[in-house]
Amino acid sequence: MVDRLVTIMARLRDPVCGCAWDIAQDFASIAPYTIEEAHEVADAIERGDMADLKDELGDLLLQVVFHSRMAEEAGYFALDEVVTAICDKMERRHPHIFASTAGDNSAPAPPPWEQIKTEERAAKASSAVPAGALDGVARGLPALMRAEKLQKRAARTGFDWPDTSGPRAKVIEELAEVDAATSGAQQAEEIGDLLFAVVNWARHLGIDAEAALRQGNRKFEHRFKAMEAIAGNDFEGLTLSEKEMLWQSIKARVG
Repeated sequence: MVDRLVTIMARLRDPVCGCAWDIAQDFASIAPYTIEEAHEVADAIERGDMADLKDELGDLLLQVVFHSRMAEEAGYFALDEVVTAICDKMERRHPHIFASTAGDNSAPAPPPWEQIKTEERAAKASSAVPAGALDGVARGLPALMRAEKLQKRAARTGFDWPDTSGPRAKVIEELAEVDAATSGAQQAEEIGDLLFAVVNWARHLGIDAEAALRQGNRKFEHRFKAMEAIAGNDFEGLTLSEKEMLWQSIKARVG
């Protein structure tokens, strides 16, 4: 069935009889759709909607085929090579399963997943430029998720606080720097530092900042819709004080 999708994409990208929109796309123009589809997969999982998950996984698969088709046209690689590469990677990262000693109880314990990934990054790096601890953290990740990954990488080198008091104090420090900023540019920079510090504090508390913010978004959405349902068409006409009273009422009742 994947072959059918590959054939469809080749037809859509055909310069003679293909779709003008699909032909006009490139890696950069399609990348936002790839990110969006990945988030929609995560959303379907959070909602427990398996029918929607099936559709969203198909949309995400289309993105893989789309990028692979463009790469093949440019002479970089084809979908088969993408599949081969991930198969090789999974076998390489699970030596305790796929190595010749698999199933041998006397075999040494497998290297940790992160250790293997570090070795892979080092192998990719130029000999003139050694691999750094932060190399390979994708820039296209959601900002909160990328911040946590950068912090975890730095922590593995020993650059980290020993407990939660350090990151908590850093949040307070960064908040003061936001207040002290004297221009919009400075405020934006300090807000970025504050968000980074909050992610670090969350990490030390064992909290996934990205997941926590998604939960906060859902909570706000639920409460706001409840306010609209109660006020009806009069909602926009309420004063801010009246809306705040309604918000507190909803918060006390539905959490």
